[in-house]
Amino acid sequence: MTGDRVAVVGASAAGLAAAEALRRHGWPGELSLVGAEPHLPYDRPPLSKRLLSGAWGAGRARLRSREQLAQLGLDLRLGVAAVSLDARTGRLTLSDGTELECSGVIAATGLTARVFPGGAGLSGVRSLRSLDDALALRAELGMSRRRVVVVGNGVLGSEVASVARELGHEVALVGPAATPMERSLGPCVGALLAQAHAARGVALHGGRRVEQLGAEAGAVRSVHLDDGTELPADLVLTATGSTPATAWLASTEGLDLTDGVGCDAYCAAAPNLYAAGDVARWHHAVYGRDLRVEHRMNATEQGIAAARNLLAALLPRPGSAAAEFTPVPYFWSDQYDVRVQAHGLLSPGGHLRTEVFRGDRLGAATLHGADGLATGVVAANLSPRTVRALRAVVARPAPWDRAVDDFESALERFETCDPHHGGGGT
Repeated sequence: MTGDRVAVVGASAAGLAAAEALRRHGWPGELSLVGAEPHLPYDRPPLSKRLLSGAWGAGRARLRSREQLAQLGLDLRLGVAAVSLDARTGRLTLSDGTELECSGVIAATGLTARVFPGGAGLSGVRSLRSLDDALALRAELGMSRRRVVVVGNGVLGSEVASVARELGHEVALVGPAATPMERSLGPCVGALLAQAHAARGVALHGGRRVEQLGAEAGAVRSVHLDDGTELPADLVLTATGSTPATAWLASTEGLDLTDGVGCDAYCAAAPNLYAAGDVARWHHAVYGRDLRVEHRMNATEQGIAAARNLLAALLPRPGSAAAEFTPVPYFWSDQYDVRVQAHGLLSPGGHLRTEVFRGDRLGAATLHGADGLATGVVAANLSPRTVRALRAVVARPAPWDRAVDDFESALERFETCDPHHGGGGT
């Protein structure tokens, strides 16, 4: 690559973290932050929670003010998407026809929501990925009582269902897993979340798939499931997953775009091309496998790591050697009075040891692992002190039997907590 410019493509949490780290660690040249959306960088977890409920305005989700961004000396290009990258020359082409000559590029373009079959063009069918999506969905939920069907019972669908129900709407939650978030968290926590939803009147249709949408006069009116159930609907939220936004790199030679931007342990996809956040699939040297993590904490941490490693390549200096990116993955989800937190690598299909506690508030903890190693823990409604103790069990993969003993020791004096206190997010 050529030029004295670094371009960060994707004005996301990962992209912003990368841009700030580049300046903080000494990049002296031009620094472009390119974002397809017209908005200043904003946080995504509140979209399905506080912003959707109306507790927050759009401005509160903003990560930095325009004045704070100006202090970085950015060439800020919002509302403009990247179209292609020639990795050999460093020429980055944008949708407005601009060509930027770059000495380094960080890809942080995130995800694109999957298009739901049969939903295109139908009024009342929405997805939730961007700030504009959230504002449009919030406007729909601000109307009088509606019949809401949420398709997809993973984290996004489960969170939207909880918000819609708390706003007073009639809600049905449909998904392929038997219980909410079971595929990622396992059956114990899935059952706890199912109990929370059912207790508040959400109709759960686990283990079911949508066969078609019923429409009238161009608007959705019903959702037909594979068991013959017909659910009346005024509003359908499709939360059936996302795909890495890599189309702009399709013509770049030498990249592996099988599932996101394939990178090495240093987040490098090619010489002077790095990736961070939801779009990055990198080799985690501790777990010994490739990972792509769609969680907020990872976005910030990986943006910083990618920036530092790119700088080590562009400006070699004593003490600035590249470092492998080996985080302990973390995410959280709040639904009603349940706060779920997960640390490490979860594998519901492998070993799974479950301990359930009942006190003033229902709490649960599960230990996950595979191939004889414990690699992850999930905690629901446990205190920060208990969660920290559980995280320590899997800070590095540990032999299963030893980890079980440590897991049980950490829970000997477990404490439940109020889920609305403390930090966290997806």
